[in-house]
Amino acid sequence: MDPFSFTEICLHQLKMSGVTEGEKLVVLTQGAERLDYADAFMAAGSRLGAKVYHMRLPAVPPTGAWAVGQTGLAAMPDAVEALKRCDMLIDCIFLLFSPEQMAIQAAGTRILTAVEPPELLARMLPTKEIREKVEIGGEILAKAKVMRITSPHGTDVTYKLNTYPTITEYACTDQPGRWDHWPSGFVFTGGDDDGVDGQIVVAPGDILLPQNMYVRDPITYTIEKGWVTDIRGGLDAELVKSYMAGFNDKRGFGMSHVGWGMNPHAKWHRMVPGEFPGGMGMEPRSYYGNVMFSTGPNNELGGPNDTACHLDIPMRGCSLFLDDDPIVIDGDIVVKEMQMERH
Repeated sequence: MDPFSFTEICLHQLKMSGVTEGEKLVVLTQGAERLDYADAFMAAGSRLGAKVYHMRLPAVPPTGAWAVGQTGLAAMPDAVEALKRCDMLIDCIFLLFSPEQMAIQAAGTRILTAVEPPELLARMLPTKEIREKVEIGGEILAKAKVMRITSPHGTDVTYKLNTYPTITEYACTDQPGRWDHWPSGFVFTGGDDDGVDGQIVVAPGDILLPQNMYVRDPITYTIEKGWVTDIRGGLDAELVKSYMAGFNDKRGFGMSHVGWGMNPHAKWHRMVPGEFPGGMGMEPRSYYGNVMFSTGPNNELGGPNDTACHLDIPMRGCSLFLDDDPIVIDGDIVVKEMQMERH
């Protein structure tokens, strides 16, 4: 994408995020990564009259693993204090789940994460309609006490919802202390720490993240009182178990967030080789009608589990009920107020 076009989509984003003249914006990058993002956001912010700064952290050696909650800011308390004093932080390194992000949010700074490829950011621009529909979904979910998920493949799991807040993601942020991720478009919460029970069957065509791969043969999860007690299946199940064992942390078997996707611009099929543009898989997390469950950390929701072992698994063709009311049926959203035309 040429720099002019990238600046234009960043300008749209900052307008959607309520940036006004005189606000202080900081773009956070690391090493040589995403310097073009910093240039585009700074040019866009300047056009809106904001005071825009670029904070560039030293490069770190690649680990080959998704280091959930571990950031270069951990050893830089002065940098964290500076970020607490800005109005908006544009996070181009991925701070989610980290104590540093939580401290910055608590100070009132709103945060937008932008690490996906520019062409994906352009195709999944935030819109007022998506925000309105996701917020409706959030209101419905926040009132529910029980979520049940079923599927033709054998999923039947119940989440008791009495502990954790509901989170909405619609790819922009204009409220103090709020975080969002561009691109996105979904709603989620977490079950009670001991309140998730049943079986989840991850079926062919469902997606493992951060592995960025489609499941080819079923993976059966047994969940008891909020913990995964058994994982069975073929090669894909063995890959998941080996990945989780690599963290040597039993907390990785805790149940994390759960919800459904609502972005009609997101495509399920774009993870295939040759089409996947890179990034960390925000498109499959967001595609319309997916039901996604996660394992591992729940500190994003205010929970006690901050393990680095995290899997997100968007699933096709599921049905999701809140207090027995149908929300998603066979992979399609059935609540009229939340429905959108798929593109």
